Amino acid sequence: SLEMEASVDEFMKYRSPLVSRYASKEMAYNFSDRKKFTTWRKLWIFLAKAEKDLGLPITDAQLVEMEAHAEDIDFARAAEEERKLRHDVMAHVHTFAHCCPTAAPIIHLGATSCYVGDNTDLIMLRDGFDILLPKLACVIDRLANFAEKYADLPTLGFTHYQPAQLTTVGKRASLWLQDLVMDMRNLQRARDDLRFRGVKGTTGTQASFLQLFQGDHDKVEELDKMVTEMAGFKKSYLVTGQTYSRKVDIDSLSVLASLGATVHKICTDIRLLANQKEIEEPFEKEQIGSSAMPYKRNPMRAERCCSLARHLVALVFDALQTASVQWLERTLDDSANRRISLPESFLTADIILSTLQNITEGLVVYPKVIERHIRQELPFMATENIIMAMVKAGGNRQECHEKIRVLSQQAAAVVKQDGGDNDLLDRVQADPYFTPVLNQLDALLDPKTFTGRAPQQVSRFLSEEVKPVLEPYKSKMDVKIELEL
Repeated sequence: SLEMEASVDEFMKYRSPLVSRYASKEMAYNFSDRKKFTTWRKLWIFLAKAEKDLGLPITDAQLVEMEAHAEDIDFARAAEEERKLRHDVMAHVHTFAHCCPTAAPIIHLGATSCYVGDNTDLIMLRDGFDILLPKLACVIDRLANFAEKYADLPTLGFTHYQPAQLTTVGKRASLWLQDLVMDMRNLQRARDDLRFRGVKGTTGTQASFLQLFQGDHDKVEELDKMVTEMAGFKKSYLVTGQTYSRKVDIDSLSVLASLGATVHKICTDIRLLANQKEIEEPFEKEQIGSSAMPYKRNPMRAERCCSLARHLVALVFDALQTASVQWLERTLDDSANRRISLPESFLTADIILSTLQNITEGLVVYPKVIERHIRQELPFMATENIIMAMVKAGGNRQECHEKIRVLSQQAAAVVKQDGGDNDLLDRVQADPYFTPVLNQLDALLDPKTFTGRAPQQVSRFLSEEVKPVLEPYKSKMDVKIELEL
């Protein structure tokens, strides 16, 4: 059958894994041809409506005809027209005109290709942010629950990836959360800063519209305002060349690249902790970690996030370079690049957030492993506490310091050279010098006394900074993510 042939043919050419393997239906649709070209038609309808309201000779019948055919795009005819005309916008003008013979003379009246092209891109950017923001809110929500649950659980802190003072599992998650909250504000700001290109003409001077309205500047301004509002934007850019400034694309892609950097950091941390067996991402019952090693539990979701985040971070350089080479009023060397870099940034961000939500909904913590790692390092960290207790019991600080230093070096040699456990406490207990504080050792080595204000910081951070950011998305929080592996 034709259908089978078409599906076999699909496997004979490259398909972007961003769409075929990973992306959500809503984000894939946002950058689809159907969304793009139906939006073009809506923009032609908005333009015709506004022109008619402002006095141009456009009839109700023409508007009704255009609206009746806004969705039924003959893609085969459009492709044929483009082969012939070598111009994508004119191909779709002709295709639309073919099913709207009455409206044909006024479709695209006074406009340039960027009227539909650029304005549609801005709609897609805005709608793309509207898809990403609730997904980011879900990730923040899940991670906030995790941080709250483990706010008090002591764990080894690391600086230079070497054991440092204790922190808590929840406090570490709060560091991840803080970056995500910054991303939330960045994405929201980039979305709200977007304006419409509006109705500006070929070099942005609105000359064609001034001619249509016989020199009436107020009507040209009103036309711009009316179309901008019909498209759901509050403002349009007051000045443009043929295109809106490509710095707008930099603003959009840079906040997504920044999100990519955040996710890469979080997922790298999870991968490091998975190696320590302290924390694991969710692992399905029948999932295979390795084709060769049956015991393996690889952090493949976190690895996928890091892999895609690297691509997302790289894409902002396309926007930076494109904006820098827009000669004078515009040059078309932006077009092919933007067809790839804009959709891929949003598709990649979308996949990363879905995957991270799945990870944060099922993060597994192993408190006993965490406790064992603390026991291996805590005696060294507790030496200052032991010295202070000895001084309180009448000891000499310098003398005590020297005793502890010698015992610590001996214990370190057992750990590093003999591969044994940290036996510093056994050495302290065996030395009569420390008899005055032996009954305090358990209290001096309670991990909870080493975490400072970490639990209180988590609590305050969640209530003051995380909760308010999530408030607008409360109704969209119950979506659970099941990943296709």
